[in-house]
Amino acid sequence: MNIATKDIVISGYSAVSAAGNGIEPILELLRSGRDALTAVPDEVAGAGSGQRWGKALDFKATDFIAPLKARKMDRCSQFAVAASGLALKDAGIDMQSIAPERIGIALGCGFGGVANSSEFLNGYFKGGLSGLAPMLFPNTVSNAPASNASIELGLQGPNVTLVQRFCSAESAFMMACRFIAEGRADIMLTGGADDLLPLMMAGFAATGQLRRYAAGFGEGSGILVLESARHAARRGVAIRGAVEGISTVALLPKGIEQEGIDRLLSGPAVCDIASISGTTSDFPLLMQRIPAAATIDLSRVTGRSLAMGGVSMAVLLASLKDRQSGLHLASSPEGPYYAIRFSGGHPVQP
Repeated sequence: MNIATKDIVISGYSAVSAAGNGIEPILELLRSGRDALTAVPDEVAGAGSGQRWGKALDFKATDFIAPLKARKMDRCSQFAVAASGLALKDAGIDMQSIAPERIGIALGCGFGGVANSSEFLNGYFKGGLSGLAPMLFPNTVSNAPASNASIELGLQGPNVTLVQRFCSAESAFMMACRFIAEGRADIMLTGGADDLLPLMMAGFAATGQLRRYAAGFGEGSGILVLESARHAARRGVAIRGAVEGISTVALLPKGIEQEGIDRLLSGPAVCDIASISGTTSDFPLLMQRIPAAATIDLSRVTGRSLAMGGVSMAVLLASLKDRQSGLHLASSPEGPYYAIRFSGGHPVQP
């Protein structure tokens, strides 16, 4: 499927990750060749020796959210609220001057709510109905981060959460573009958010995925601010980039993988900088199509997760110079596969 994304620009972006708050800490790690991964503690069930993860150890929710509000949110929601607030600031958006119903959020989320779900159910298993904590229940679902971001930041436009394994953020990105193209919003926040906890590591170990798909898992949130070009021009804001197109295929069936890749890339994979997310590096046929350009793979820097494609796209855009072309590739083991093309920041005519 090839989707035209005419006149959709990126006016801001930011992230919360193991590297710190914002995009610059990640760019600094890329420049230095270092990473923000740390050793998984020995007491984490199933981790074993030699495992590393990308925990956002320096993140403090109260730096971005009032303490009483922060206490009511799960960690994944805290990431989403913080990254969304930073992205809005980067885009120069004053919520007092924007019609709240014209700005929304489409967020990818993988395991959001797992921690609260575990605590909520644990109370029931130990104490029955009297052991349930009603305060935990709103954060047991994957759409809690997007909902909390909307409530905290005053977004009253479209609000949707997508869970599609390693392509959750890319699926949300495509939905956000659709809302703008259809005129249902002028501005959309999009990207992904995920947290990381020992319970997940134990689950990965139990399913035999700890040293494969879960190796080097990370947490955090990456948010991009998408905007119609006309609306951005009216605001007189500097454009960080433009969306040139989105291609996606559901599967790469065995024996005809090359045909699927041809459909995905819709021609030569020409770009100045490429970013890869999810399990893209596990597909040699796909990796071979990336030109001899700088390739950003954050799985070795801040870790990867089901929804960390938002961080990858934000870092890609931050790396593009004016008029340069960028290609973001994302994939899951069983599909889908995404190819999202960007161009570097340039002025937009009203």
